[in-house]
Amino acid sequence: MHTHCQRSAPEVVVKMLISKTLLTESVSGMMRNVSLLPRTLCAILIYFCASKLSLQQLPVITSNTIVRCRSCRTYINPFVSFLDQRRWKCNLCYRVNDVPDEFMYNPVTRSYGEPHKRPEVQNSTVEFIASSDYMLRPPQPAVYLFVLDVSHNAVESGYLNVFCQSLLDNLEKLPGDTRTRIGFVTFDSTVHFYNLQEGLSQPQMLVVSDIDDVFIPTHDNLLVNLKESKELVKDLLNALPGMFTHTRETQSALGPALQVAYKLMCPTGGRVSVFQTQLPTLGAGLLQSREDPNLRSSTKHLGPATDFYKKLALDCSGQQIGVDLFLLSSQYSDLASLACVSKYSAGSVFYYPSFHHVHNTVQSQKFQKDLQRYLTRKIGFEAVMRIRCTKGLSIHTFHGNFFVRSTDLLSLANVNPDSGFAVQMSIEESLADTSLACFQAALLYTSSKGKRRIRVHTLCLPVVSQLSGVFAGADIQAITCLLANMAIDRSICSSLSDARDALVNAVVDCLMAYRANGSNIQPSGLITPAALRLFPLYVLALLKQVGALYAYTPPEAALHLNDSVIPQPPLLQLTAEKLTREGAFLMDCGSVMFLWVGKCCNETFIRDVLGYPNYASLPSNMTEIPELQTMYSERTRAFISWLLESRTFHPAFHVVKDDTSAKTSFFQHLVEDRTESAFSYYEFLLHIQQQMSK
Repeated sequence: MHTHCQRSAPEVVVKMLISKTLLTESVSGMMRNVSLLPRTLCAILIYFCASKLSLQQLPVITSNTIVRCRSCRTYINPFVSFLDQRRWKCNLCYRVNDVPDEFMYNPVTRSYGEPHKRPEVQNSTVEFIASSDYMLRPPQPAVYLFVLDVSHNAVESGYLNVFCQSLLDNLEKLPGDTRTRIGFVTFDSTVHFYNLQEGLSQPQMLVVSDIDDVFIPTHDNLLVNLKESKELVKDLLNALPGMFTHTRETQSALGPALQVAYKLMCPTGGRVSVFQTQLPTLGAGLLQSREDPNLRSSTKHLGPATDFYKKLALDCSGQQIGVDLFLLSSQYSDLASLACVSKYSAGSVFYYPSFHHVHNTVQSQKFQKDLQRYLTRKIGFEAVMRIRCTKGLSIHTFHGNFFVRSTDLLSLANVNPDSGFAVQMSIEESLADTSLACFQAALLYTSSKGKRRIRVHTLCLPVVSQLSGVFAGADIQAITCLLANMAIDRSICSSLSDARDALVNAVVDCLMAYRANGSNIQPSGLITPAALRLFPLYVLALLKQVGALYAYTPPEAALHLNDSVIPQPPLLQLTAEKLTREGAFLMDCGSVMFLWVGKCCNETFIRDVLGYPNYASLPSNMTEIPELQTMYSERTRAFISWLLESRTFHPAFHVVKDDTSAKTSFFQHLVEDRTESAFSYYEFLLHIQQQMSK
């Protein structure tokens, strides 16, 4: 088969749009009904908090007047047009607006009469200090409540020691100010509260055993000012791991614990961090195992078993409470049900399967590093986000963790630098009369310092009349991200097999549309647009696993960054054909990294990078690269650190020997090879071609 689907692995970067161009008319008629591709020709991926460097360059604007369109409420931006010094035309709805007198003054140049040079009109991303007009109540303080599972299963896993030590280490770094408040709730078959009133000699535990009608024993001193009660908080964190060492409680009253967390946080809002290690077995929200083989055919395991957690999350969202879930489980815990408490309250889910601080050091190390990031990253409270687009386009689907308050308004109790959202849009009217299409996302939030702010992103794209222009601007990473979100939704509302079929059909439909409209060549093989030449491989990786493979070579090619030398080993296809027993290969799978070491690997590499004299002496459970004072060690660690620079959370790490059972996990990620249940990349291309011929 002749194919133009060249196999190379591009650098993965965050992009904003499915395509950098828009078509004047919708061409959805050529898309199949079973495909994931809807009547949508654009979708936006939104990340409000960028890198530290770009945040330092973010214009922060303090003004009595925030200039917005009187009709559609779009914030003034670089893509509006000034008819003269006193009038500007909105780039979304085209209404002509007056320029306020205050806007005539430029605070940057300290000059008057040049509104087009103000920072709002010079920068597509800006942040406004909001006035009282944007507040329904005074800005809330940063409030953190930690809800901790202390059942026998939780204590035996050892997570409590890791959590308490991490919080002690990072207590001073929690985002906030002098008003920051903190509290703790623990639970097993009962719910425990902790009085941390300033002046007490030690924390006081209050136990509520009536979980069927759970209540707060006192409304004072359970959420305390961190600055005033810091020593008591430290005493509690030092004592907690030992308080339940000999517990025999095996039950879990997670639901009642969440109910009291909601009651505690209602007056202010804030962030609830829940740590759970097993299936909830008592009180509201109790769950039963759905892993019975006899029930699998009739049970939708990917959907929730109860609406308790969704309803609670919606209540939390209404009171500006976000719930983050850490599930550290060595057994079935029904994540599909528990995750709803985070999904609908704009929270996050962190999952650590088979967690144990001794028996699974990889997950323990990952949990510790993730916690450090989680506790210290920036956070925004009581946020709402609205997305606007050019007249003729309409928003119809959102992806992410949030509650949709109205058609284009998302309620986000908490927002952080790792929050991301995908938005699908449709072309409802012809765009033939315009050469540009614009999108604006505005996030109104309260910072951890108690400041009300508005962060605004504006994006402008050219409109083209030919489908070939859309293909030329296609963004493969954004497309794959959106398809992954859509496939997850399809698998939950329909079935996993339907979602897989729809992913394949997305490739087929895309390439058929290109062949019919975007390509002047009609070869016998498979033709893809240049920007989408790896689209089939990305979808195959979605159907299997994802990774990038690097080979160890003597350090020749290298990047020189800030006086550091970053080696650049060759990037290889994910196939066993590229492996040799004389080499060492690093596989980056995003949430996990593997270092595969061949049987005949160079002993210099093993000694200088891994710290062992030869291959035979390498342990089979090695989970990190030691810090050795050798050139190879420093450069290998520099390369891994470079890979992790833009990563928000730390991946698990495994050193895999060629002759151990652990290599099975490594080989499962070689997505271009054939498995018992899936195509090789070559076979997948043949399958796509066959589907296009039907």
